[in-house]
Amino acid sequence: MRITEVAPGVHAVESDAVNWTLVEDGEALTLIDAGYPGDHDNVIASIRQIGHQPSDLQAVLITHAHVDHIGSLPQLLAEHPVPVLTSEREAAHVRREHLEQATPLDVTKNLWRPGAVRWSMKLMRLGAMKDVSVPSATAFEPPLDLPGRPVPVDTAGHTTGHTAYLLPDARVLVTGDALVNGHPLLRRTGPQRLPGFFDHDPANVERAHDAIAAVDADVIVPGHGPVYRGSPAEAVAELRSA
Repeated sequence: MRITEVAPGVHAVESDAVNWTLVEDGEALTLIDAGYPGDHDNVIASIRQIGHQPSDLQAVLITHAHVDHIGSLPQLLAEHPVPVLTSEREAAHVRREHLEQATPLDVTKNLWRPGAVRWSMKLMRLGAMKDVSVPSATAFEPPLDLPGRPVPVDTAGHTTGHTAYLLPDARVLVTGDALVNGHPLLRRTGPQRLPGFFDHDPANVERAHDAIAAVDADVIVPGHGPVYRGSPAEAVAELRSA
C-alpha cells in the first residue's frame, strides 16, 4: 500500500489491486471508494497512517458500485456507521437492487490476456466473488458539505451511474474507473480506459471522457494505476491518441 499526499489534505492510496482517496479538513475525513472486501484492514491502516481514526469519517463517497470499490464497506460500516453517498442511479446499484459487473464468465473469456491468471487469483484472495451490498447507500444532494467540498461529475459509462469527484480547492479529480492510469490487464501505464468487458454502458464512455476533459484540475487520482499529474484535458487527449 502506498499513500501519497497529492495536494494539501488529499491522500491517494494505491493498494495492490485498486485505489481509494482520503480527504481531510481538520479532524474530519471523507473517504472516496473503499477497495475489495480484503482491503478492509488496509483502509483502516491508511486512515491511521495519515493521522486520523475511523471515527473521523464524515461520509464515504462512491464512484461506482463494483466490488473493488465498495467491498470493505460492510465491515467498515458495522464498526463505524457513516453515510454512503453516490449518484441516484448508482445508489440503487450499491444497494444491489441491480448488478452491473463483469461476470465470472466475462473474466474467464479474458484469461488469454497477459497477467490475467495472476490478477484473477489475487482478486479471489481479496474477496472478488463475495456478494457485497450497502443497503444504507443514498443519493447525494449537491453541494456536498464534506471535507474537500467534493463536486460530483457525471461520468456514466463504466456503470450507468458512475460519478467522478472534483476537489476544487485542491484541484484534484478522482475519476474512479471512468479513466484509469494503468491496470494489470493493460499493457502500459498511462491514461486509458479499462478493457471493454468491464463497461456496462459503453455507449456513454466517450461522453464520460468529454466530461472529464472539461474539468479544471491539476491532478487525477484514478481507480487503478498511479496518480496522474497534469490536466484532465491532457489525460483524455493521451487516452484518445493511444
